[in-house]
Amino acid sequence: MEKKQLKKLIDIAAGRIPADLVIKNCKVVDVYNASIVEGDIALCEGLIAGVGKYEGVKEIDAKGQYAAPGFIDSHIHVESSYVSPEELGRLIVPHGTTTIIADPHEITNVCGLKGVNYMIEASKGTALDIQWMLPSCVPATPFEHSGASIHAQDMKDSIKHEKILGLGEFMDFPGVIGAEDGVLDKLLVAKNEKKLIDGHSPGVSGKDLNAYAAARIHTDHECATVEEMHDRISRGMYVLLRQGSACHNLKELLKGVTPLNSRRCILCADDCQPKTILSVGHLDHHLRMCIEEVDPIIGIQMASLNAAECFGLEDRGAIVPGLRADIVLIDDLKDFNVQRVFIKGQEVATKGEYILPITYHDISQTKGSFHVKDFSKEKLRLKINSEKAHVIKILPGGVVTSKEIEVIKRDEKDEFVYDSNIDIAKVAVVERHQNTGNVALGLLKDYGIKEGAIALSVAHDSHNIIVVGVNDTDMAFAVDKLIEQGGGIVLVKDEKILENMPMPIAGLMSDQKGEWVDEKLTNIHKVAYDILKVNLDVEPVMTLCFMSLAVIPEIKLTDMGLFDVIKFEFIDIEA
Repeated sequence: MEKKQLKKLIDIAAGRIPADLVIKNCKVVDVYNASIVEGDIALCEGLIAGVGKYEGVKEIDAKGQYAAPGFIDSHIHVESSYVSPEELGRLIVPHGTTTIIADPHEITNVCGLKGVNYMIEASKGTALDIQWMLPSCVPATPFEHSGASIHAQDMKDSIKHEKILGLGEFMDFPGVIGAEDGVLDKLLVAKNEKKLIDGHSPGVSGKDLNAYAAARIHTDHECATVEEMHDRISRGMYVLLRQGSACHNLKELLKGVTPLNSRRCILCADDCQPKTILSVGHLDHHLRMCIEEVDPIIGIQMASLNAAECFGLEDRGAIVPGLRADIVLIDDLKDFNVQRVFIKGQEVATKGEYILPITYHDISQTKGSFHVKDFSKEKLRLKINSEKAHVIKILPGGVVTSKEIEVIKRDEKDEFVYDSNIDIAKVAVVERHQNTGNVALGLLKDYGIKEGAIALSVAHDSHNIIVVGVNDTDMAFAVDKLIEQGGGIVLVKDEKILENMPMPIAGLMSDQKGEWVDEKLTNIHKVAYDILKVNLDVEPVMTLCFMSLAVIPEIKLTDMGLFDVIKFEFIDIEA
């Protein structure tokens, strides 16, 4: 800040000169005192000069609306919205979100560090302030092939970028707990630059959790129970209460939030599709849920001040003199209907509409991400030398699965045969990055598909191709068409495409508007349920794309085989 700007700020704050803009007649949410203060908000060149009685060159009458600090999503993967960073900004800013902490490990697993560079450059096209975490586990485990391998030495320059706050979620929690050499090197990259380390430790407890926390892992968004939440808070960690399109932990964890521990609790979406944003909102929806268990101001603290303090964003998180003028006007503290949004003092959204022009960054550096060797229908034949097999059982409401043993149907060659009377379908992961030719096969229970096949190039975290179906012909056809269209989603039956959505940005994101993506996903869901007969209680896309995530219990399928996450080893499909 130059002296001239500082003098102007102080003069406006003192009332000696008019403010650039005054938002008059507000009920200001004071997140420090957990109270409401009535008055005007004076702005100076993107900063807050003061709260009180002010006059401005330009004035806006809030007419008694509540003024809250801009909301901060503390952990989100832009790629999982299926839209570009610029487009995600257009969708969520009208809901009061002014800052997000994004972890681009999805695109980094496909494109390497050039994927991070694309995301940072693309984020310049939106008013939404996107702060980034440097992906820490690429690939997430050594038990799959990804498009890149990022080691500690590769991180040393990128971690210094001003837009990178620290290391993204450290999913290799066994490596941290075991103090593995390569893991320690990565942790020290962040520590030596005095930057944060984001956490990911599902189910970890006791001395193992002590070991994880001893590395000064700063946060965790994988708590499923109040006990897990309290365990992490007691070890000095922030807990991110998650409510997204795939995982819904907020309602359960709110039961453990008290006035005494709430300042260690913050909000995040993790994964959020356009359908969720357009139908229920973003952090405004989280706040509507929060007031079922906690005081509204505690909820706003979790959505603003707590998050800013957690991630060292000292310039935001409250409506006080000297901070960024990130301000949300809402009608009340019950429905949290967002009326106007200001970012750095500029009005960016009004009554649910983003009002600024958007500049979309060139996506050419993220294309061409399919390198599949010798794929054919023959590779989908699944021979099982037993009438009993290990199957991946889908559990409702999240991405956790269970390992079960089921009696399956086989032909005279001992190859698996789909039986419409048994809800077990073949699933395959086809490696798409390094021309390995890998095709791994498994069985998926309770997905419900009874016709055709569904193929995706979104398959966490390495994003190989994942396909599920009732016959090899349709499965192979779906994979071929997916590659032809440059990634995304394909639904087929009888070797005909029923619906599809291309995702040319690394095979992970569309280059279209969020509304177009929402319409496509709506049609995809309709086809999946009505024609392919996927179970109605299963989200057909999000569920399938997590079936290869080998860091979430209990059993998953990578391009290298069937993986037991609890034992952290591959297992035979025969039981």
